[in-house]
Amino acid sequence: MIKAAITSIAGFLPENIVTNADLEKIIDTSDEWITSRTGIKQRHLENNPERGTSDMCVEAVKLLCKKRGISPEEIDLLICGTVTPDLVFPSTSNLICAKIGAKNAWGFDLSAACSGFLYALSTGSQFIETGRYKKVVIVGADMMSRIIDYTDRTTCVIFGDGAGAVLLEPTTEDLGIIDFELHADGNGVEHLHMKAGGSLRPASHETVDNKMHFVYQEGQSVFKHAVYSMAEVSANIMKKNNLQAEDIQWLAAHQANKRIIDATANRMGIGAEKVMMNIENYGNTTAGTIPLLLWDYEKQLKKGDNVILSAFGGGYTWGAVYLKWAYDGSQIV
Repeated sequence: MIKAAITSIAGFLPENIVTNADLEKIIDTSDEWITSRTGIKQRHLENNPERGTSDMCVEAVKLLCKKRGISPEEIDLLICGTVTPDLVFPSTSNLICAKIGAKNAWGFDLSAACSGFLYALSTGSQFIETGRYKKVVIVGADMMSRIIDYTDRTTCVIFGDGAGAVLLEPTTEDLGIIDFELHADGNGVEHLHMKAGGSLRPASHETVDNKMHFVYQEGQSVFKHAVYSMAEVSANIMKKNNLQAEDIQWLAAHQANKRIIDATANRMGIGAEKVMMNIENYGNTTAGTIPLLLWDYEKQLKKGDNVILSAFGGGYTWGAVYLKWAYDGSQIV
């Protein structure tokens, strides 16, 4: 039986770093307030107006190919999970392929907010499992700074920019993506969305003047739903696969809020030593958080490790993926 295994991983973050102290200078907030509520200390923000999400993705995918020793021309399919595409069309995936020279690949964008990487990973794995494709690249990336109001202290302290990418290849070993569980509930739109920019409210003087092209979030409602949904779906995928807490080596949870991550770990019964965490350095890069986590922790991952990926996103979307890591990260140069 063919499974889809992650065989390489890479990421990219803009050079410009904005700390909590920097934000104190432009809005009514404090390092203590941000840290105690979110766990975030700093975030990377792209300050070059000529760069878009695809440019971050290009850097991540180039590094991915270099690490694996393959040419972009060997890529069969590239799926990009993002809510900050360069353009309405063509897709960011299309732009990435053109910029890196992936001439033999096709692809598409997938919009599921902070769950975008898990949705894309689960989708891409199906193309490997059928035997149709040999090399599928999954990218999770968002340039959130372009849709955030930096006069709104409830949202601007949370988000950052970044991109992560993984390569999926077939394996017949007991490795790779074992199971996934995905959910969606569009009734969550009222609590987390962008008011304008689509066909319902296209851009106009009115929408721009009223700041309707920025993220709108009702923090308490989103927090409550995220805590419950991420914790439950993570515990459920363990139950479905007869996994106990001691069987899990790592939890790679969406980096939205440290309290949400801690609640998920507690529901799974695992200790902090098994929880990947980089929210303090990157903030919430939405679809980029999970691949950036795996990239940061790659050296600590061992072949056969049981890893649970878990996320919750606007709309609402949420889910979990259970995978067995396919290589010893310490061996990667």
